[in-house]
Amino acid sequence: MKKKRLAVPSAALALLLPLAAACGGPAGAEDDGTVTVTVGYQSKTINTVTAGTLLRSLGYFEEELAAQGKKDGTRYRVVWQDYATGAPITAQMTAGKIDIGSMGDFPLLLNAARGKQLKEPTRLVSVTGYNLRGGLNTVVTAPGSQLRTLADLKGKRVSTSVGSAADGTLVRALRRTGLDPAKDVRKLNQQPSVGASALAAGSADALSQFVAWPGLLAFQGKAEALYDGAELDLPTFHGVTVREEFARERAGALDAFLRAQRRATDRLRAEPVASAESVAKETGLPAEVVYLYNGAQGIATFDPALRPELLAALEEDVPVLREAGLVEDVDVAAFVDPAPLKRAVTAPALPRAGAAKAELWLRGRSGTLAFATAGELLAAVAKAAPGSVRAAYVPDAVTGTPWFADRAVWVGDGSSWRAFVTRAAAERWVAGHPGSRIAAYADAVRAAAP
Repeated sequence: MKKKRLAVPSAALALLLPLAAACGGPAGAEDDGTVTVTVGYQSKTINTVTAGTLLRSLGYFEEELAAQGKKDGTRYRVVWQDYATGAPITAQMTAGKIDIGSMGDFPLLLNAARGKQLKEPTRLVSVTGYNLRGGLNTVVTAPGSQLRTLADLKGKRVSTSVGSAADGTLVRALRRTGLDPAKDVRKLNQQPSVGASALAAGSADALSQFVAWPGLLAFQGKAEALYDGAELDLPTFHGVTVREEFARERAGALDAFLRAQRRATDRLRAEPVASAESVAKETGLPAEVVYLYNGAQGIATFDPALRPELLAALEEDVPVLREAGLVEDVDVAAFVDPAPLKRAVTAPALPRAGAAKAELWLRGRSGTLAFATAGELLAAVAKAAPGSVRAAYVPDAVTGTPWFADRAVWVGDGSSWRAFVTRAAAERWVAGHPGSRIAAYADAVRAAAP
């Protein structure tokens, strides 16, 4: 992988200023000899749960540290710090106040650049959740919006978080459509929650955001999908970064974290519904939304491995951040360190099924029912007792991105049914398949009834 120089221009500094009221401290020994390990995570960015919310609730890191302490004679304690985005985690890491952090691919690059500039270098050591096509990011509009395609965004106000993977998706998608992201849309740089409020208030015409905001707003009936990030066919992921000094001086503690992350990953894979319920309880998000992303057939795949496809995508993200004035360059090869994961975790990961299947989650059930086709799911929904369906999920017929069945756009062709995340995708399919038609979800369910 080609190495590049890195620097951060002043435009990026405002995003990464250290928090004035930081708590916790570096992983040095306290007066009584206890070593504190501070972990920064994002509870509501739910494809980081194996290095954050789920991991914390399971207590695996504390268990692994206790075992490590018996080996090296050290007493450890863990401090968990929850943030809304990756920027404050980076600010605290470069101030030496967070040792391990999890964040998305674009914030990871800012983390690398900022750490290098402040002589507090960080390293990428593992991955949490990823989607090889980019389906973790979505552009949504308000229900009933007249906007039907990305081209319709010309001259409109679009809320996003500049420097995030969701912003990267927006920029790339607009360019593919023939629009200039800097001139043809009015971009509003907002936190996800602020953007969601702006969309509801009508002060934003569309919202481009990362997991779990698009799914949450769709589930609540507050948004409709305009663009499925998987149409870009470019990987997006979240990962774990560590202060280089900590990794060097506390290698055993880092190994303990990576072993714990792997255990949490296996737990999520083995018990996806229970894990979704646990994350929902901790975050206040609906379990149905958590499961959309983290479920057995969810949008995110969880595996700590630093896959070549993901690292190659990270290289492709650098120009997007550079054009936004957030970095001048990033040496991705120098930032990535696969050694700790190889040292700490040797067993193969649990396998995940291939192509996503449709799923039905019935009330009172501890598991879901999977179906090979969208039509089979519709038939099962039709047979279900009134009020018994908790959630139904169906993969997009082209991109494979799972979506809520009652929020998807359905296309019928004789007795065959297909679902799409966006209306634009459904209309493209209908245009290329004479005789097919768009149908309301309720009509599709009735037509599929046995």
